[in-house]
Amino acid sequence: MSRVCEYCGKGRTLGNQMTTRGKAKYLGGFGTKVTGLTRRAFQPNLQRVKITTANGTNKTVRICTQCIRSGAVQKRVHTAPFQMTDTKTKVKAKPAKTTAKK
Repeated sequence: MSRVCEYCGKGRTLGNQMTTRGKAKYLGGFGTKVTGLTRRAFQPNLQRVKITTANGTNKTVRICTQCIRSGAVQKRVHTAPFQMTDTKTKVKAKPAKTTAKK
């Protein structure tokens, strides 16, 4: 599986990991200095989510958390489990009360 959001296409981005040394100025030092740069990859925060597609089928996709939070995809709707109905105590509708003024 690729590390790409299946909705927006967000993938990894490249950046630098900086190595520093020294004491910060606000702590009484001369300041921190960058002593090395190493290339690194920032991965998107992908989650496996079950969604309902446009034609009504459910499928599992890998989507970034920003698409989930923004509501870009519709999560799968869980159907209610089987529920028992009580046939013995059916309540009949009562007729509306009419008040006549005397």
